[in-house]
Amino acid sequence: MLNRIDLRGSSPAPGGIDRDLLPRAELDVEAALEKVRPICDDVRHRGTAALIEYARRFEQVTIERTRVPAEALTRALAELDPAVRAALEESIRRARLVHREQRRTDSTVRVVPGGTVTERWVPVERVGLYVPGGRAVYPSSVVMNVVPAQEAGVASLAVASPPQRTPGNDWGTGLPHPTILAACALLGVEEVHAAGGAQAVAMFAYGTEECPPARLVTGPGNVYVAAAKRLLKGVIGIDAEAGPTEIAVLADDTADPALIAADLISQAEHDVLAAAVLVTPSVALADAVDAELAVRVPAAKHHDRIAEALAGRQSGVVLVDDLDHGLAVTDAYAAEHLEIQTANAAEVAARVRNAGAVFIGPWAPVSLGDYCAGSNHVLPTGGCACHSSGLSVQSFLRGIHVVDYSRDALAEVAHHVVALAEAEDLPAHGAAVKARFETGEVPHSK
Repeated sequence: MLNRIDLRGSSPAPGGIDRDLLPRAELDVEAALEKVRPICDDVRHRGTAALIEYARRFEQVTIERTRVPAEALTRALAELDPAVRAALEESIRRARLVHREQRRTDSTVRVVPGGTVTERWVPVERVGLYVPGGRAVYPSSVVMNVVPAQEAGVASLAVASPPQRTPGNDWGTGLPHPTILAACALLGVEEVHAAGGAQAVAMFAYGTEECPPARLVTGPGNVYVAAAKRLLKGVIGIDAEAGPTEIAVLADDTADPALIAADLISQAEHDVLAAAVLVTPSVALADAVDAELAVRVPAAKHHDRIAEALAGRQSGVVLVDDLDHGLAVTDAYAAEHLEIQTANAAEVAARVRNAGAVFIGPWAPVSLGDYCAGSNHVLPTGGCACHSSGLSVQSFLRGIHVVDYSRDALAEVAHHVVALAEAEDLPAHGAAVKARFETGEVPHSK
């Protein structure tokens, strides 16, 4: 079922493992750019009217406004399945425990007597949080977006999720899924919009009659959401251009093939483009995992989707010489989710350099991180984990340097400032310092 890439006996290129040799989903954001550009421009100029039109065109629903009424949030929470409510409450509790510890405190460094630099951490003023709603419903993504924003101290936040044609119960159409609304209500989110895709990103970037513009948009989505983020970056801050989900498992012959198969299936369930990759030095393990998949995939609810994802070029088994070779491969791959199922798994995990999140041993599956580990599941994809981090409190904070120098402290370093300004042929920079000492009067001095 899984394609095999045999890297045994191969010597890495001077810069490391050739990433082109590894499985990867294709996400043509550039091609999608031209499709989302007119949509974003339309939302910029027509606001809510454009969003109403795109709801009818893309979601096949009729809406009169994007802002979800407060009573719909209240009702969604009241009608939420008690078991789902309890699970969401526990997910929120654990996420708050972890994210609260990420909040940075201001720090002041005394560079010289009379000269200090303070780094202040200031939350983004307003953020837009996107929660997808295509093949599946993701109340967990509400938790993962909202909790770090709240813990960062963001004063104004709004959630957007696509309006549904058949959201269940007797709700009719035109609102985000009731479980999404219930999760928002549990978290105290009062502003929710029925908007999906690129048009939701444009709504946050430019603002509409119902939705003031935001400074930052976060959250996963499809290729059109990613393209809109790329297009509007600069108009609005973005977290990342998220692609299809990925799981990589680094395993040796101590691993249980049934657990590996179950974990690969769990991520392949998301999308036909989802990536499921096993990296192992053990051919016997690879064979055993294939045998497990042959039994488990047909029995899965979404077996067609899973089978297509596992058979795609983005999934496969990578055979390596040993665990050192395997770590080089997984670092080159830089997976969104990386499971370590080896002997001494914690020691192996400590050597990982590139991954969105690392899951150690048989009792920490990716599914735990998706919902209730306390970690965040909004993570870098497409190899971006080699330079980017997942969503956290830090995503919603800005560091501002505050410089406070006295006359004597400036005088002590003035000649260095002048020397560097002249070396860069920017004499006015140096003159700005000299001017403060021409009359003996120093504006705003201590």
